[in-house]
Amino acid sequence: MIRHTAIGTVVSSLLVLGALAGPARAAGTDAISDYFNNWYARVDQAQSTQPSWVTPLVTVTPRLEQEFRFDQTNQYQGTGAMVRNYGGGKGLELIPTATTEVVLNIPPYQVRSNVKPVQGFGDDPVLLVKQRLLSANAEQGDYIVTAFLGFQAPTGIKAFTNDAWLVTPTLAAGKGFGRFDVQGTVGVAIPMAHENTIGTAVATNVTFQYRLDDYFWPELEVNDTYWSGGLRDGKNQVLLTPGIIFGRFPLGGHSKANFGFGYQFAVSPSLQREPALTPTLDHAWIFTGRISF
Repeated sequence: MIRHTAIGTVVSSLLVLGALAGPARAAGTDAISDYFNNWYARVDQAQSTQPSWVTPLVTVTPRLEQEFRFDQTNQYQGTGAMVRNYGGGKGLELIPTATTEVVLNIPPYQVRSNVKPVQGFGDDPVLLVKQRLLSANAEQGDYIVTAFLGFQAPTGIKAFTNDAWLVTPTLAAGKGFGRFDVQGTVGVAIPMAHENTIGTAVATNVTFQYRLDDYFWPELEVNDTYWSGGLRDGKNQVLLTPGIIFGRFPLGGHSKANFGFGYQFAVSPSLQREPALTPTLDHAWIFTGRISF
């Protein structure tokens, strides 16, 4: 009798636990479904509370974007080599919360010709996380401040790799003045190995952008890199990038397209081939295409 009572108690307990677990699983499933069902509501909230500028050619915008992006550059080096970069290390950008963006990048495919021809994948800027700190749309002040944290994996072939992980914290900001805006970033690329050859690079990018009509965004970028340590220790590289972005052109629903191109060229220092090529390029043509959704 005692055995039967114990068995009955265990069975009853299991039935009660099963009954309780059912609603818990359903609640968990509902929470996940609600999260994805409300995805675009969060995207709309994020983008309605920040400036409406377009992303520049080179400078990473402090804005939160949801898009797929593909870039291509034809880069001409001081050695006479020409490097075609397919993809530009760009990829899928998502807005999982109203103040956060996650960027999942694709490794660039590079083709070097003229000098020491070689082709293959370069290092992958695999992940970038943006956390927006302050923002206001055009009606509320037209400004934004965002923190980034980026990670680059040493996945490239021998000719196109640093052979080390890079971690890059960045502070980005922007301010609009009517049709004119300024967007800028300051980031520090910290190598996790081979510091004596790679060095720490401090990259400062500033874009001056103007909205002409509804779909034309001419711009001028200043791209500055200073190296501390490594083969380029103490050197400073300055590039200028005039360009234009066209868009955003409606495609239906949430989808819009924009594209642009520009010409980048080095203004300092004078060409130095040893101990490491500086500036890293003489000039380059840049194309970018983005589909937002």
